[in-house]
Amino acid sequence: MVGFITTKVYLMPTIEKLSIALPHEMAALVRRAVDIGEYSSNSEVIRDALRDWTHKRNLREQSLSGLRKAWQEAVADDSEGLDPEPVFDRLEGKLNRIAEETGR
Repeated sequence: MVGFITTKVYLMPTIEKLSIALPHEMAALVRRAVDIGEYSSNSEVIRDALRDWTHKRNLREQSLSGLRKAWQEAVADDSEGLDPEPVFDRLEGKLNRIAEETGR
């Protein structure tokens, strides 16, 4: 029986070197993260921060898309809807109960 060894080939991403300027406080935070061993290099800190930033931007965009969709559905909805007065009365009652319970 002949055995086969399979190996995966991982392509290295194209790396582009950028020069950035940071305020002293931020630069100190980056250096400290490397000094205490949390990251192996300044670049690794910045890449991690950019991944978080990208993730937050994507979440924000998804949230905006969801709000746009909900708005469009609400505008297109021709149903009668709710009378706002009972809704506001319930909310006011709820807030009053919370205020009484917390002493505020």
